[in-house]
Amino acid sequence: MSEHSGNAAENIMSSIMDTISENLPNKKSVRFDDGEGSISDQAKRLFGGRKSVHHVLGGGKSADVLLWRNKKISSSVLAVATAVWVFFEWLDYHFLTIVCFLLVIGMVVQFAWSNFAAMLRGSPSNVPRVELPEELFANIGAAVGAQVNKVLGRLQDISCGRDLKQFLLVIAGFFAASVIGSWCNFLTVIYIGFVSAHTLPVLYEKYQDQVDDFLYNILGLLQNQYQKLDKGVLSKVPKGSMKFRKSE
Repeated sequence: MSEHSGNAAENIMSSIMDTISENLPNKKSVRFDDGEGSISDQAKRLFGGRKSVHHVLGGGKSADVLLWRNKKISSSVLAVATAVWVFFEWLDYHFLTIVCFLLVIGMVVQFAWSNFAAMLRGSPSNVPRVELPEELFANIGAAVGAQVNKVLGRLQDISCGRDLKQFLLVIAGFFAASVIGSWCNFLTVIYIGFVSAHTLPVLYEKYQDQVDDFLYNILGLLQNQYQKLDKGVLSKVPKGSMKFRKSE
C-alpha cells in the first residue's frame, strides 16, 4: 500500500514537472544581431521598434506633460504632487483637516467680501458662486470605471489563458507590489509612481541608445543564466506521462 502511494505521488510530481517544463520557452543562443529571435530583435519589439516614446505613451496632452514638452505645465504638475505628498507625509496633515481649512478660508473670504463691499458701496455685492459642473463628475466616474473594467478584464484573460509565463509574471508582480506596500504607505507608492512617470520617459527619450544597449546586455546575461539552469537542472528533470496510472 505504501509502495502504491509512493508510485502515485511520484507520478503526480512527474506530471507537474512535465507540464512546467513544456510551458517554459525554449531559449536559443544569444545573438545581438538583427536576426529573428535575437536579443536585439526581442528588445526592439518590447520597446515598440521604431515608434517614438511619445507614440508609445499614447500621444496627446498627457504624453506632452510626461515628456516635458511644456516645461511650465510639467513642472507645475510635479510641484503640486510633491506639495500634496509633503503635506500628508512630512507635515502629517490629514485629508479632512485640509478640506476643513480650505472651506473655512473660502467662507471667511466670501463673508468679508459681501459685508465690506456692502459697507463701502452701500449696496450688497454679488459674490461669485463656485459651482462644479455635473458633467465633470460623470466623466471622471465613467473614465475610472472604464479603466477598472479594462484592468479586471485583462487580469481575467490572463487567469483563464494558457500562457503560464505571463500568469507567473503577473503573480510575481503582485507579490513585489505587496512587499513594496509593506515598506511604505499607499500615498508614497502613488507618489513614487507619479515621479517615475514624469522622469523615466523623458530620460529614456534623451538617452535611448545607451539605455537600450544596457538592457540588451542585461537580457543577454539573463538568457545565459537561464541556459545554464536549463542545461544543469531543468533538462535533468524526469518527464512523466500526463495520464495517471490506474491502480492494479
